[in-house]
Amino acid sequence: MNKISTILVPFDFSKSAKRALEYAVAFVGRDDDIQIVLAHISGHGNFKLDPGNFTKLAEKYGRALRKKLEWTIQGGSVTQALLDIQKTKKIDLVIMGTLGTNKEDSAEQTNTSKLVMEADCPVLMVPKGYQDFQMKRIALVLGKEEIDDTQDLGALLEVARRFNAKVHVVTIKNRPGSYGYSEEEEKNEKAIEYYLENFYSERVFINNEDVVDGILAYAENHDIDLVAILPRNHAKRSEPSAGQLTQLLTLHSTVAVLAID
Repeated sequence: MNKISTILVPFDFSKSAKRALEYAVAFVGRDDDIQIVLAHISGHGNFKLDPGNFTKLAEKYGRALRKKLEWTIQGGSVTQALLDIQKTKKIDLVIMGTLGTNKEDSAEQTNTSKLVMEADCPVLMVPKGYQDFQMKRIALVLGKEEIDDTQDLGALLEVARRFNAKVHVVTIKNRPGSYGYSEEEEKNEKAIEYYLENFYSERVFINNEDVVDGILAYAENHDIDLVAILPRNHAKRSEPSAGQLTQLLTLHSTVAVLAID
């Protein structure tokens, strides 16, 4: 993804969906020519669909956006329907609300995690605690493995460049051994320097046996606005992962999480 032209926001009129829409509107802003597509998957939840509610949202955000909100309604399972929309609408980025650890309905977390695992585009997850949008500091989380497709960093560059944000590259040292000196890590460093250009701020290694705790603690202590991860569920050079880190960050992060694919 070299340029964001179309953003998909799954929308069921819940608090988390409205929060994701607020985030998307702030992300796009008035001066950018980006289309936001709201996707309503019918047959899920107890909400009775009223077309008038779509009109109200369009009016509410009409002055904040250059392009009017677009709607699409589709039936079927949530994940598959969103995947179909992502492909047919040529979506560049999905922005999706989550409920976090105090979730009222665990199905939303399942749908979010499934979408991240299956989608062929970046998915940005907006947590329950999100309030005021800002994008000054981004934490890119990397392990010791070589980045499977370095071109994925182009998506992160697009976000960093858009907001002139600094990217802090973070590795959690959760096992004994040396970090930062392997052939794979040196390749990662070169790729980061190449793709992130002058937005690359620093490389940080943190000792913590709990990877998620280490990431979240760093985010809180350094006023991080976005945590970016490169899920290995589509890995080609190594065995694909089951998406555990994605799932845990989706559940526990208090800042937005960008899963880049």
